[in-house]
Amino acid sequence: MANTREVTVGAPDDLGLREVLIDGRPVGGVWSDQELWRLLRREGVTDGDPVQWQWLGGDANVWPDRAWMRRTTGFFVVIGLVATSCPLFRIGIADTGSALTYGGRIAGFTIVFVAVVVLIAAAAAVDFWETRRWRYSGVVVLLGVVIALICGISILLLQIGENFTAYTVSGVALAVWASITLFELIKSRAWKGLSIPKNIAIGVIISTVLAAANLAYSQIYIPYVTTPLIQTGAAFKESNLDNRTGKLYVTVNMYVRNAGQVPVYVLGSTYWIRGEPAKSKPADKKSRSELIYDGEFVSPDGRVLNPGEEVAQDAVIEVKDPAPGKFEAITAQSEVYVIRKDRMRMTGNYESARVTGKSLKNSLKEGDPPNPQYRFRTGISNSSEILNATRGPQCVTVWRLGGNAPTVIVDVSPPDKRFRFDPRKPPLNQRAIERYGLTQVRGSMAQTPYPELLEKAGAADKGATPPPTPTPTPRPPLPAL
Repeated sequence: MANTREVTVGAPDDLGLREVLIDGRPVGGVWSDQELWRLLRREGVTDGDPVQWQWLGGDANVWPDRAWMRRTTGFFVVIGLVATSCPLFRIGIADTGSALTYGGRIAGFTIVFVAVVVLIAAAAAVDFWETRRWRYSGVVVLLGVVIALICGISILLLQIGENFTAYTVSGVALAVWASITLFELIKSRAWKGLSIPKNIAIGVIISTVLAAANLAYSQIYIPYVTTPLIQTGAAFKESNLDNRTGKLYVTVNMYVRNAGQVPVYVLGSTYWIRGEPAKSKPADKKSRSELIYDGEFVSPDGRVLNPGEEVAQDAVIEVKDPAPGKFEAITAQSEVYVIRKDRMRMTGNYESARVTGKSLKNSLKEGDPPNPQYRFRTGISNSSEILNATRGPQCVTVWRLGGNAPTVIVDVSPPDKRFRFDPRKPPLNQRAIERYGLTQVRGSMAQTPYPELLEKAGAADKGATPPPTPTPTPRPPLPAL
């Protein structure tokens, strides 16, 4: 019987699929007797051909497959994998083009690649729960589900300490679905088609790992840990005395310079001029230093200060009743508040977000700083889309308080979470310091003897008194260093 075909039907696997071999050659798997005959006819074995049957693990009546349960399981696995790939594609594509750092863009391309793998796993799931024509379909589905589980756990870890968002629900649902699916795949021994290669290119793997580690260190870690180097200060220039009004005018120069390698936004600036009381006064009449003038010197508000760039302003300060012995010295000091540009971007027009006067007074709520001079508030975006997804919308709010001790308060928080002013706490938000590099930079104090100012002013031309300018006029930035 040379023309007799030998057909071997293997034992049912965990899902009820039975592998079929014709003349010792694997031709596929079948779930039922009907599928077996369709497979045989497709391979050229007709009903009238002589066949030598060999049944393993059960005869022709053993078909344990439950089609409705198998297809329902496969349907939910495919839906879960497709649902996982959609946000991965959205986040990855957004970061490849708009992430603020090189590392963020590399992460974006990586997320897009992972999304493609998950989408391939969804296609492999159709084969795994239907025909099983591809021997590695179970391994690919297993890989996709493991990725989904890692994504769900990562979202939940990133959500710790954050506001409850839609991504929190997605993370919980994804972690639960992936855990159940992973259990089902392990029970079905989905890794059976994986063959371990005998020879592995160790040298290639080591070289790739070293190159990736060097890239991560030089292009991601080093830029992240590099801190901004912002310098600010004040210096006294000429002084003039107006004999007609009896007022003393002192010119003070303020500057801020980015001497580091990280661009920053200047959220606020302030300077103050004080008169220090003479130490020769009786102890029972000693007084604190007197605030002569305070103001801002960086404009426009929220401007970017790139590495090597400097902003400087001259201000003419008026000292009323400059009687000899009134002060021992005049001091000047400047302060700026900056935030790293490589960790966030302004989504609104910060310069036009200033609120003052009656509008500010009417908008104050319980917990806001008392009697502020102005307030800025605008939305910000994080350095990557994955941070936007897990942290939710954020706003930066800047308050300036007047009085004898001018203060600037900066807070970064969600729009629906108001920062409550507490005079016992520092004026900067600690979480914003860690996340966005929010920094308060105070320059060294410049001091000049008061008698010396009067002496120089008296020696100047009495007819060349400069006009008072309470608000400094912006001056173009100096050339980059």
